[in-house]
Amino acid sequence: MAQLKALIESRRFEAAITAIIVLNAITLGLETSERAMAAAGPLLTLIDRIILGIFVLELAARMAVYRMAFFRDPWRIFDLVVVGVALVPAGGNLSVLRALRILRVLRLVSVIPSLRRVVTGFIAALPGMGSIILLMGLVYYVFAVMATKLFASAFPDWFGTIGHSAYSLFQIMTLESWSMGIVRPVMEVYPLAWMFFIPFIVCTTFTVLNLFIGIIVSAMQAEHDEEATAERSALQQEQEIILAEIRSLKEEIRSLRAPARES
Repeated sequence: MAQLKALIESRRFEAAITAIIVLNAITLGLETSERAMAAAGPLLTLIDRIILGIFVLELAARMAVYRMAFFRDPWRIFDLVVVGVALVPAGGNLSVLRALRILRVLRLVSVIPSLRRVVTGFIAALPGMGSIILLMGLVYYVFAVMATKLFASAFPDWFGTIGHSAYSLFQIMTLESWSMGIVRPVMEVYPLAWMFFIPFIVCTTFTVLNLFIGIIVSAMQAEHDEEATAERSALQQEQEIILAEIRSLKEEIRSLRAPARES
């Protein structure tokens, strides 16, 4: 069991699993091509099944090594769910599950440490994003009501209801054809409409969204600092152990030299 644990925790094993995941992503992409399926359909299906078998054996090995501790790691549970979805029969009403096989590519997140840090940082930022989401919701609601009151009569397709206004404002926030597509046509009827849209863009695109980015970056930096602190503490512990062993060796050498001097 110790040899199996050393194998699945080795860098070569992780590199091999990463390469297999990338190969699986390529084969699943080729299965969407009619030309590729016509030329090598059975081969692609065989490769997909072999890769799925490798994933199952890998998870079985990890469960055998870690036992109940396997379920304490959320990334292992994630791998188990992703592979488990691929094992569900995809016939009949469950044929949509065939499309979910591509989720196996997401295993790269659990295999590559840098990707894990990004996802962990994003999850850690979710609580802090709640107040920002609430603020953006209030801003959207206020501007949607104002836009409906101001522009509904002339542009019912864009601002006829609060829902239409919110969708149009979302398009403006993303800066997707906001000027030529929406704002300039509105300004032809309401020349002072820029006094409404410019503050909205400043409040949402340039302020609130940057707050989202700031919280996410801060959480990722905190995650990185925690890992760096853990690595430094582990290195310090190893150094202390080595120094203690060196001191004990020195004491043994001194104790051996003392009788020799006396003689």
